[in-house]
Amino acid sequence: MLNRRKKRELVFLLLFENAFNSYSLDEIKEIKFLNECLSPEDLNGFVEEYFSEIIGKIPYIDKLIGDASLRWCKDRLSKVALTILRLAIYEMIFRDEVPTNVAINEAVELSKKYGTEKESSFINGVLGGISRSLEKSNG
Repeated sequence: MLNRRKKRELVFLLLFENAFNSYSLDEIKEIKFLNECLSPEDLNGFVEEYFSEIIGKIPYIDKLIGDASLRWCKDRLSKVALTILRLAIYEMIFRDEVPTNVAINEAVELSKKYGTEKESSFINGVLGGISRSLEKSNG
């Protein structure tokens, strides 16, 4: 069984695959290497819920990314950075059980593993800006 960090990373990988191919979760589940590496339990529950909810909220999340990333349109971001931002913003806004600082820290860790050093700083800055905006609107 995967821990929460590994599940989050798996959601990132599935969203990343979706960013290139627009595959549904069912289509992604059919990919041979996934079937060899993961159990059905790994792809159900948490992962399936996160993936489906994020996919459904992409237009809203992408607008927030565009608003928060001054002078950077979504199309200029790498697929890695865009996918990490989508996941983190989803957690910050729609997952009350995930503290904002945890969502940001996990996003930065994912960017260090899958992206570049510059992307880590960019992601941290964008998410910090969104966090401050959320605090203002909720406070």
